[in-house]
Amino acid sequence: MDIVDRDLEKAERDASPERFPQPKSEEYEHVQRTTTSSTSSSDSSTSSRSVVREEIGISRLNTQRDLERHPTELSRIQTQRSQHIGTVGRSLTSRESRKPLPKFGGGKPYPPPLPAQEEYVVEFDGPDDPCHPQNWPLKKKVGIALMLGYTTLVSAFTSSIFSAATQAVADQFAVSAEVGLLGLSLYVLGFATGPLAWAPLSELKGRRFPLVFSMFGFSIFQIGVATGKDLQTVLLCRFFGGVFASCPLAVVAAVFSDMFDNRTRGLAVTVFSMTVFAGPLMAPFIGGFIVDSYLGWRWTEYLVAIMGFFAFGLDLIFLEETYPPMVLVDKAAELRRRTKNWGIHAKQEEIEVDFRELVSKNFSRPLRILVTEPIVLFLSIYMAFIYGLLYLFLTAYPIVFQQIHGFSGGIGGLPYFGMIIGMLIAGMLIVLDQPSYTRKLAANNNIPVPEWRLPPMIAGGVSFAIGLFWFGWTGYRADIHWIVPTLSGLFTGFGLLAIFLQALNYIVDVYLMFAASAIAANTFLRSLAGAVFPLFSIYMFNALGVNWAGTLLGCVAVVLVPIPIIFLKYGARIRRRSKFAPTLPKPPEAEE
Repeated sequence: MDIVDRDLEKAERDASPERFPQPKSEEYEHVQRTTTSSTSSSDSSTSSRSVVREEIGISRLNTQRDLERHPTELSRIQTQRSQHIGTVGRSLTSRESRKPLPKFGGGKPYPPPLPAQEEYVVEFDGPDDPCHPQNWPLKKKVGIALMLGYTTLVSAFTSSIFSAATQAVADQFAVSAEVGLLGLSLYVLGFATGPLAWAPLSELKGRRFPLVFSMFGFSIFQIGVATGKDLQTVLLCRFFGGVFASCPLAVVAAVFSDMFDNRTRGLAVTVFSMTVFAGPLMAPFIGGFIVDSYLGWRWTEYLVAIMGFFAFGLDLIFLEETYPPMVLVDKAAELRRRTKNWGIHAKQEEIEVDFRELVSKNFSRPLRILVTEPIVLFLSIYMAFIYGLLYLFLTAYPIVFQQIHGFSGGIGGLPYFGMIIGMLIAGMLIVLDQPSYTRKLAANNNIPVPEWRLPPMIAGGVSFAIGLFWFGWTGYRADIHWIVPTLSGLFTGFGLLAIFLQALNYIVDVYLMFAASAIAANTFLRSLAGAVFPLFSIYMFNALGVNWAGTLLGCVAVVLVPIPIIFLKYGARIRRRSKFAPTLPKPPEAEE
């Protein structure tokens, strides 16, 4: 986005010379450096400048003083511009009509155009505007974070609770156990397909609408699973339930990027990551006890439907819009109502949705990011492997603890708590490291360096590989006490969260303005792995044995460890060549 930003800055300065007086010397040069603008000046006429400004569709900066004194305001303006440039419908070329212009009606002539149209575009009032989600009270932001953490937990919890019911479903509908596993895989496959729509929708219509709507749809389809009279109904409802449940996975991290700045975003994403991974690990033992009881397997779905409707109610009542362009839409609506000036509007309201452009620009954006951005591609491959193993463990743990050690379905799910404890340890260590990250951020003039997120990920990769080898060579024999393979979960759980959390933070830091689409691309690939891995896991463990299957997976984990090391060394160079990653302004002190 570097060239676009330079062009936007140049056009903005040319279009509003009265707002940006020419050099009073160092002051002007300082603003130029801070905004990473080009140093060339324009000799074009005022009218031609207005044309450039109108074609690009930019919003006016508030004051030169804001640019000098408030890098936060500069960053937000830069982000909003780039969001607007990349949003479907910004340009009306796809909606051009050859029909004659209809009459205005009522015998009235067409009114004159709005004078200085950009004067009617609402903006945030400086870096401390209380309307901006990052300036909301901490209590409010924490409440929303916990509420969305629960929403994400419900989505992830539902994915694996069905694993305890697969054999019961297979028995009831007279199919093989592998066919029964399709209920698990199809739900996770919904995780892969849903974000391709939810993430761009959240960048077009805001975060609140897709989250509220998706939780309602999710809950309805869980009722469909619980009441399904045949296998195809159960499987189809599981798939569409996964499509709706994928919305929190793709959008909640973007909500956190809206509300929390660089100093606190890591803590917020920790909550999100814990729910993504703890949910699938908490569900099997709960589902096991339900299936073994008089309630039967259908109550595993009634339970998650109740949880889903509760999350829907919370989101409907308490969730507020956090996407800054849509916050400005609400602000503009209030100003129009109170001032009776109907020309006031937000830049987002200039967008007109065209289906062809919608598909080509927005819905395809996550796939374009996945294919063209090396950071997203390779981190997604790494995260796809660990996410696939998360769901592979849903079949591996029953083999070790139920078939080899003879535990019941409910008791056999309790060893998952070894992995949960490992995740808690990883989360705690990352939280304790947050003050160090904050100090580095302050020392760098509050400009984040995404690569600071990677060292814990490297440690997590080593720990994850150790856990896989440990699990394989201590879980294949009944004469080895069950606590030994259970303790391997401390290492695999630590690795799972450390890799996922820091990789997610890294992606959000790199692709801040398109965080939802970047996360959707990542979610697409890793969810495919999560859907496929359980289908071959039983065959792999039966053919190779627990010990050699664990060895194979551990070797793959070792091969993937260098990925964050490479980005730690070359990440900045890769980001400079990216078409989607913004180039943040450098601190003035760094340039002489």
